[in-house]
Amino acid sequence: MALPSKVRIVEVGPRDGLQNEATVVSTADKVHFIELLVDAGLRNIEVSSFVNPKRVPQLADASDVFAQLPRTASVDFSALVPNSKGMERAIAAGVRSIAFFTAASETFTEKNIGMTIGESLDEFRAMMPHARAHNMHVRAYVSTAFVCPYEGAIAPANVTPIVRELLDIGVDEISLGDTIGHAVPADVDALLSDLDGVLPIAKTALHFHDTRGNALDNVRAGLQRGVAIFDSSAGGTGGCPFAPGATGNIATELVVRMLDGMRIATDVNQANIIAAAEFIRSKLFA
Repeated sequence: MALPSKVRIVEVGPRDGLQNEATVVSTADKVHFIELLVDAGLRNIEVSSFVNPKRVPQLADASDVFAQLPRTASVDFSALVPNSKGMERAIAAGVRSIAFFTAASETFTEKNIGMTIGESLDEFRAMMPHARAHNMHVRAYVSTAFVCPYEGAIAPANVTPIVRELLDIGVDEISLGDTIGHAVPADVDALLSDLDGVLPIAKTALHFHDTRGNALDNVRAGLQRGVAIFDSSAGGTGGCPFAPGATGNIATELVVRMLDGMRIATDVNQANIIAAAEFIRSKLFA
């Protein structure tokens, strides 16, 4: 398959990048970080999560951050919405793009959101009419799509039925996650091969962590299968608080540099994304 000529980067630094860091970043610094990301040319930015603040205190100010965002129609600001209570908060905050979250591992799903996979899908099905009533774009994450910290390797055959169900629910896009950063290119190829004919490539996103240094190679494997949507985090920050051993997301600046070298457009300015990465790292690791 020919490589895509352009890639859409979904910047998850303000949400996934901050949720597992020990330092709690101030609301003002989060907003400035997002402003720097916008200045870098990023047009899809995951701002926060409307999760129970007791479970993820780093994101307790989600509503305040959304209230202070720059007003621009050219940028899609999204939020993770784990349940109906989170949906209510997102609607009240005026959020127009949301993400649901499930996983391909029962153990991980239970530890992360306190539900079985089936229960999480039922929850999403119940929330979808509210999302459509408010004209929301709906993304779904399938975490541990390659390896689970509790159950080990996840077979593609475990992922495909979940993807089918999410598409039946009506989500607009599905991000397949290497939550603990153990996948290799062969795993990426195997999963995308199994999903061929099930998940349209235009609705396929990939989300890699760089625990073992394979993330850029995994992006290349996705590109070779035609994937043109990738999640990343400026500064390589992040990790899941419910996934032992997970380290940071793949760094946006590294993805942009690689894609620029491959002559694949991103519309992201290298110097400006590095400035954004340096800013947030200065707040986390001063």
